[in-house]
Amino acid sequence: MSDLFPSDHSRNSLLSAQKLAAERAVIRDDFAPIKLIAGADQAFAGDMILSGIVVLDYPSLEIVERVFSIEQGIFPYIPTFLSFREGPAIISAFEKLKNRPDILMVDGAGINHPRRAGIATHVGVVLDVPTIGITKKLLCGSGEEPVEVDEASPLLFETRKVGWLLKSIKRGRAIIVAPGHRVSLESSLSIVRSCLRGHKLPEPARLAHLYANEEKKRFLIS
Repeated sequence: MSDLFPSDHSRNSLLSAQKLAAERAVIRDDFAPIKLIAGADQAFAGDMILSGIVVLDYPSLEIVERVFSIEQGIFPYIPTFLSFREGPAIISAFEKLKNRPDILMVDGAGINHPRRAGIATHVGVVLDVPTIGITKKLLCGSGEEPVEVDEASPLLFETRKVGWLLKSIKRGRAIIVAPGHRVSLESSLSIVRSCLRGHKLPEPARLAHLYANEEKKRFLIS
């Protein structure tokens, strides 16, 4: 993992790690029939990062397992380098799971990243787990804003399709869906659609967000 999370935090070293993650990423379907699906999200208090992962049965989306990890942040928040700040906490939480998910949704970008190495891609490559990135804001690229619920339009960056804008609820802007690792563009969209239950975020991502903030109040806020 040291080549993907180098101890040297110089810009050149980090760019090299992202280049390696992008080269190792597999953007095609390479996963078994989905029986378990999970979401990962982070909560913060000062320099402490809490990563929560919720594993759900698929397709019922009933909760199977929840784990969290608390790590001290040693890397600042820098746009397009989110993996180096939050990635280690996600990996630490993932390693606690008794039930390994077939798909992991990560709060962050996948290949919809200037260097095709968002946190969903980076973590997916390190763990060798199929990942999908879910965000509420564009990191890069552009696409036509969908109008109707469940409508999706391609997200393009430098003429290449890197994800989707998906209208998940009537009010509010679309969410951004992108493959991270071992998931195709088409499957990233269909899987997220299958996990929508009337909320802006698909259930794995939504429940992970709630869980991370719940544990933050218990362990990081006195």
